[in-house]
Amino acid sequence: MNNTIKLAVASALLAAASNASAGIMIPAGDWTLDIGGVVNAYYTSTRVSGNQTVGYGGALFTANAAGNSATSSNITTGLLPNYLTVSGKTRQNDLDVGFTISINPGASTTQAGIQSFNNGNGARQENRQAFLTFGDASWGSIKLGKDLGIYASDAILNDMTLLGVGSGAGGLAGNDTTTGRIGTGYMYADWKSQIAYSSPNWNGFSFTAGVTQAWNAINVGGITTAGGTNTARGGSAPAFEGKASYAWAGDFAGKVWVSGITQKMEGLKDRGESADIGATVNVAGFGLTGYYYGGSGIGQTVQFNGGFDAAGNARDSEGYYVQATYTIPGVGTKLGASWGESKLDGNGAADTVLGSNTLTDEMWVIGAYHPLTKHLNLVAEYSDVKSSLAATEGKAKTVSLGAILFF
Repeated sequence: MNNTIKLAVASALLAAASNASAGIMIPAGDWTLDIGGVVNAYYTSTRVSGNQTVGYGGALFTANAAGNSATSSNITTGLLPNYLTVSGKTRQNDLDVGFTISINPGASTTQAGIQSFNNGNGARQENRQAFLTFGDASWGSIKLGKDLGIYASDAILNDMTLLGVGSGAGGLAGNDTTTGRIGTGYMYADWKSQIAYSSPNWNGFSFTAGVTQAWNAINVGGITTAGGTNTARGGSAPAFEGKASYAWAGDFAGKVWVSGITQKMEGLKDRGESADIGATVNVAGFGLTGYYYGGSGIGQTVQFNGGFDAAGNARDSEGYYVQATYTIPGVGTKLGASWGESKLDGNGAADTVLGSNTLTDEMWVIGAYHPLTKHLNLVAEYSDVKSSLAATEGKAKTVSLGAILFF
């Protein structure tokens, strides 16, 4: 199974039965192929109420301006899409050489007779990974291609909703994936074209640094007009991202990490940049995670969304989440609860959208993750999301039940 999926499975705070091994191993001449993946599906019922706010989070709420409530039900994939991944590795000329390619079919159907993504109907086909690596245990490895971004990657990999649904507000629960805790405690690391170097593991310490494809400032949910709704690639310079971590094992195991991103924004005078810090510890079946990020121009939920006001001035952002889990001895069921929020500050009178107000997206989640088999988890979650700006507030409460299979 590819490294990102292995991290998701092995992370101590995600869910029970995270001891799933590699996928289907196939010797093929000089190569060893690993075919693995994920299949998941959930029933979700979401009740939204209040007024729609601006921004990506606010765009999830479908209740009308009169404050009426509405309920939607879906059968959908969760935060993780379905995965089919082929990885290969070999040793050539004193180098470890490898590759990973994935396809990610959605599981939702939203219109009769439509079984492909067409103007928002049906399940989206994604390709989140296509990269090669080469290196050696003595000096590290180099990655070229598309994979999970570097900044904020540990935040999502330690989020317990990665094996569930998290927020199912708005139309996303009927689309390709839900949002989990993205935008209510951390920024989305996203899937990026990159050239990155990862160090060896020096007694628990390691780091990764690289350049990633620059993106322009975007506008989702009417949050800003600077940069328009341009979702194209960025301009004259790449983004620079990096992270460092220290992990330790034993009866009191854990990990601490920091990461950051900086990018020149095409057509704007300020940079988009952010840094984070997080820690997770596990002892006697108990797990605790804490995380914080802060930045300027990074925006809300999706990187560089709403990071700049209409005059091109950078808005400040911050977010955080805390998470506690407990694995029942002899049963393996992991129970978890987490809370977090993301904030985006207005720039005052010159900010025609936010003014001097702060846009806040907040979520509570409780969940149970039961290992029915070594590779199959049953999942039940309840989430309570609130998006607020001044006197405007939207709410969404989601119940989800389903299963996720790793192979």
